[in-house]
Amino acid sequence: MAHVVILGAGLGGMAGAYEMRAALGKEHKVTVVNERPDFQFVPSNPWIAVGWRKRPQTSFAIEPALKKKGIDFVGKRAERIDADAKQIGFGDGSSLSYDYLVIATGPRLAFEAVPGAGPHGGHTQSVCTLDHAEKAWEDVQKLVANPGPVIIGALPGASCFGPAYEYALILETELRKRKIRNKVPMLYVTAEPYIGHLGLGGVGDSKGMLESEFRSRHIQWITNARTTKIEAGKMFVEELDDAGNVKKNHELPFVHSMMLPSFTGVDAVAKVEGLCNPKGFVITNEFQRSPKYPSIYSAGVCVALPPLEATPVPCGMPKTGYMIESMMTALVHNIRDELAGKQPSHKGSLSAFCLADMGDTGGAFVAIPQIPPRNITWFKKGKWVHWAKVGFEKYFLFKMKTGSSEPFYEKTILKLVGIKRLDEPPAG
Repeated sequence: MAHVVILGAGLGGMAGAYEMRAALGKEHKVTVVNERPDFQFVPSNPWIAVGWRKRPQTSFAIEPALKKKGIDFVGKRAERIDADAKQIGFGDGSSLSYDYLVIATGPRLAFEAVPGAGPHGGHTQSVCTLDHAEKAWEDVQKLVANPGPVIIGALPGASCFGPAYEYALILETELRKRKIRNKVPMLYVTAEPYIGHLGLGGVGDSKGMLESEFRSRHIQWITNARTTKIEAGKMFVEELDDAGNVKKNHELPFVHSMMLPSFTGVDAVAKVEGLCNPKGFVITNEFQRSPKYPSIYSAGVCVALPPLEATPVPCGMPKTGYMIESMMTALVHNIRDELAGKQPSHKGSLSAFCLADMGDTGGAFVAIPQIPPRNITWFKKGKWVHWAKVGFEKYFLFKMKTGSSEPFYEKTILKLVGIKRLDEPPAG
């Protein structure tokens, strides 16, 4: 009997655990390790931050859901990984042995890269975790009571830009509903070289569409923004030109700010010699397997992927839900094949699919592959995307609670784009 341990119970870890259980059968053991006892649906966090959702609507207890599928759960923070001994160590001195380890931790949030950033000891909010989103909601309520300037965006080195756009447009919608939008100047400050870059070099007309959306809602922006420090109520930003020279220095006032940080790898993973790149992201081959430690696989935001291109202010490569799901499906099949005496042969799809809520409308895009030039570039906007994301939230939470092992993202893409296979040209 082999023991497969999945470190992390986010979108990838939970879905991967169910897939692993279904693929390996009862003769092998599957255990999920997570520092928190609850699953949190991170894409809902911008709604949490404006009071449109509450914690019980977007999270649930992990252990009972896994137990129904015969999956063990360890609710502890991993402090160390001994890759040679194949053990995970915990803060209480206990350890857990594995035959295969799947690292799906997600990122460490590197707020310290910009002095004064972050919700704990800093002056900006975040929607990266449910706790952060709840704290942002407290700050939004202060903004409502005493309206003033708002700054939203992404700090240097950030790689996940979608939630910043979502939050800006969702908050703008909420302020209009409260009839105080006229009292709140809004500014979008981002490391991206242009609006709609998204770390992907844009997708279709994402630049024109998002610029138009910002203009129609009176949201100003600064791109190529190197935020250097943040003080209470003031943000210091160097605006660079395309050559990377400082074009203008800004001291920007704010009453409320949400800035997405850059990511690094989590400490326990980053400390394993030869496992990660200098930023702590797991180095994998095309089969999601560590070249140095064959018993270690990885999927999701914690995997090392190079940036798309050099930009005046560093921008990372995003890992969206579909990419994470496909990585996890590939490694599940590879571990199953290894246990059957076969060599790994399955590869994840480095493609992007995203439903972005904009409060009272939304934008959906598909990029296959994620890095241009692409076989499929598909971008649509409309109120239907807002409702599609609401439906997606409900379906995915149901899927995670009930233990469905069926991949979801790819089927959704096929229906949206109107094709039978992802290598087939779109219908229109």
